[in-house]
Amino acid sequence: MAKQQPIEIFMPPNMLKAKVGGGAVGLDMSAIKRAEKAIETLKVEFGDWINADVDKLVECRDRFAQSQDDDHQGDLYRAGHDLKGQALTFGFPMAARVASSLCKLLDGNVRAPLPLIDAHVNAVRVIVRKNIKDETDQIAIAVATELESRVTETLGA
Repeated sequence: MAKQQPIEIFMPPNMLKAKVGGGAVGLDMSAIKRAEKAIETLKVEFGDWINADVDKLVECRDRFAQSQDDDHQGDLYRAGHDLKGQALTFGFPMAARVASSLCKLLDGNVRAPLPLIDAHVNAVRVIVRKNIKDETDQIAIAVATELESRVTETLGA
């Protein structure tokens, strides 16, 4: 039997650790506290920001209703997509879910029916107006589930 060579372990240098300053650097708790305080200060404005996003969605929907062309559908999609991302940040997961469903509908290969678009936009408006932040709200879940199934049906997926 051949003599086995000893195992050699090579540890590549951790360049990130070297650039940060090695392992001795701890978290700057004062910076974390300042960031938390800044977020708390901004939370007061979250309501205004989400309402502005909803208003933009409604405006885009209204323009799309007047002229159902690709440009207006694109604007509506972008407003829905922005709301999808922002709603989670602002604490409205159900609004984000409905906005996500709207984006899926608008991103499909079919002309989205206006009544289904309206249902999505109105659902988002109600969720934000009623301040539904709980993702276990049974009515919001039922509405979102129904909208998602209608989108799937419309897209033929």
